[in-house]
Amino acid sequence: MANHFLATIALVALASSFAYASDPSPLQDFCVAINDPKAAVNVEQIPGLNTLGISLARIDFGSYGLNPPHTHPRATEILVVLEGTLYVGFVTSNLNPGNRLFTKVLHAGDVFVFPQGLIHFQFNPEKTNAIAFAGLSSQNPGVITIANAVFGSTPPISIDVLTKAFQVDKNVVEYLQKQFWWDNNN
Repeated sequence: MANHFLATIALVALASSFAYASDPSPLQDFCVAINDPKAAVNVEQIPGLNTLGISLARIDFGSYGLNPPHTHPRATEILVVLEGTLYVGFVTSNLNPGNRLFTKVLHAGDVFVFPQGLIHFQFNPEKTNAIAFAGLSSQNPGVITIANAVFGSTPPISIDVLTKAFQVDKNVVEYLQKQFWWDNNN
């Protein structure tokens, strides 16, 4: 009986050692494969980032410029302001207390972190330009701009679904779906 119990425990321990519940680790120690160096943000533009699990983006904001609410489903973002002022924030998930907004006004030298998968934004509230660098914890962080995804999808999301979800009139949804949603960063 004791041997059967020990064998069962050993089998369960062995089987559970094959389970992974985290992001995959890099496939190689490092990869130096820069074929066409450019100032870009991810492994698609900088092959040398392959297997490092990071990306970098420079963001130039004109006066009153906006990086609209968006999310990175596969990365945490750290933002460093080099020049100017930015009003930034993110919204927590739906758990208690749900949908809480955290914001901060950043100046040159300030840093802010946006947790993975949470909706966040950056806005330049000034007449002068602002420059920031964003580091992302994935070589392919992905980006989903919320308004683009909801109102600019192809094919469009059903008007019935959107009127119920946003609790607005059908005409409002139709108006929003007719907007130009792929370049709304101005």
